[in-house]
Amino acid sequence: MKISIINGPNLNMLGVREPEIYGTLSLADIEAQCLDQAKKLGIEMSFSQSNHEGEIVELIHAAHEASHDAIVINAAAFTHTSVAILDALKAVNLPIYEVHLSNVHARESFRHQSYISAIATGVICGLGVEGYLAAMRAIVLK
Repeated sequence: MKISIINGPNLNMLGVREPEIYGTLSLADIEAQCLDQAKKLGIEMSFSQSNHEGEIVELIHAAHEASHDAIVINAAAFTHTSVAILDALKAVNLPIYEVHLSNVHARESFRHQSYISAIATGVICGLGVEGYLAAMRAIVLK
């Protein structure tokens, strides 16, 4: 089994950016925990991040082309704005798990709208890095 974990804009600034909201772990720390989880689950995992919408679309396409079994995506701000990312996720016809480090529903009202949630197999928010790990476990258990 292969899982693609895709991260959106500004997540490369984790650990520095608003630690009271996003915590003190860096994206590299999250990747390391996901890699450890993948080893425990006996699966393959790719982990990527981009600040560019089109590149995220390409990463979604690449997951399909590489025959990945599911996508875990933290589209960050693009969650609330990107029809292009939604369309790419719909096109690849894979199980999609939407993850957010913070509880987006306890934040600004514009963050309550997600283009991805409507097509997601599962949505996890507010659990920090545990959201990624829970999504990985859910994929394996399905």
